[in-house]
Amino acid sequence: MPRFLNATTLVFVAIAGFVVLWIGGGMIGRAPPEAPAQAEPSVPVVAASWSEAGPVTQELVMYGDVEPSQRTVLRARVDGIVEEVPDEGTRVAAGDLLARLSTDDRLARLAQAEAQLASAARDYDAAQQLADRGVGSDAEAQARAAQLEAARAGLRAIEMEIANTELRAPSRGVISEVMVEPGAYVSVGGEVLEVVDNDPLIAVANVQQSGVSQMRPGMPAGVRFIGGAQKSGTVRFVAPVADAATRTFRVEVEIANDEEALPAGLSAEITIPFATQPAHRVSAALGRLDDQGRLGLYVIDAESRIRFAPIEVIRARADGIWVTGLPERAHIVTISQGSLADGQQVEVRETPEEYLGGVGTGTGAAGDAPDLAGEGRLPLPADAPQEGAAGIPNPAAEER
Repeated sequence: MPRFLNATTLVFVAIAGFVVLWIGGGMIGRAPPEAPAQAEPSVPVVAASWSEAGPVTQELVMYGDVEPSQRTVLRARVDGIVEEVPDEGTRVAAGDLLARLSTDDRLARLAQAEAQLASAARDYDAAQQLADRGVGSDAEAQARAAQLEAARAGLRAIEMEIANTELRAPSRGVISEVMVEPGAYVSVGGEVLEVVDNDPLIAVANVQQSGVSQMRPGMPAGVRFIGGAQKSGTVRFVAPVADAATRTFRVEVEIANDEEALPAGLSAEITIPFATQPAHRVSAALGRLDDQGRLGLYVIDAESRIRFAPIEVIRARADGIWVTGLPERAHIVTISQGSLADGQQVEVRETPEEYLGGVGTGTGAAGDAPDLAGEGRLPLPADAPQEGAAGIPNPAAEER
């Protein structure tokens, strides 16, 4: 027997053969493993509420400033020393004397003009009498008549110059600014004072090109001032030509201001209603964008499938937005888990009572309800699937 076939080697070979036979026998007799069963995909659960369209008035909202209906700067029509001016804030009526300038030598020139007129009148009478008797010529009488008219014109000129030393109110209003002090010299055309009339007030704003076609003089308007005051007004002017720099159109709204309770210069929000159409009120948080960048809402069809409905916002307020593009009665998704796709099958549940307020045509403020879309999870019952469409755990199921 060779040297390597000793007893130790034979024992090792026997043990190795036994191990091989044991492992091989187990593999041969074992049944093939069963293929793992594929889990059925879970159907996302969403909450939805029914919404019915109601009549909504479309409004054009603009922001502008309030101006006085009339602003007049009185200027000197003759030169002179300021003798009298009113105080700022003085209320005046049309025709009231507001300021007076010195007459200087104008009274003396008035006396001279009166004397010249009297002399010219006597000369004319004498020349006319001679012409009537045939002693004097008609040419002389006509020359004296011309001198008489010149004297009358000179008198009227100095009388007007003296009258212009007094500045009178062109209309009722308030003295808003006095530019000169008593004793100051003003030349012809120099500014003396300013009178403003704040009844009515004029709210002025600029409307974009897209909205000017809706504007007409005579339309009602609402104006809200800084501080909370609100008044009604009427559109009195819509510019027929756009501003060359901004390409906007000037719109003026006339506002009654009895007793001038409101001052000019306030900032104002101007709201002009122009059309009424059916629309749905929803929370702004429910809006979604599709792959084409269109704004819309998810709605439920008759087969409990998700449908993306493009919408148009026609009115926006703090309590929600009013949209068109939906059927008169729509089942709108209010709460969902993860992302949804058009045509996706879902399980629909009614919106929990504590989440109501984000959809409907009522007057309830959306701010009274939670942010439905911003929650990111749905308060599902404990028997709902463990995860939603995007793998978001159901907190109620986790607590079981």
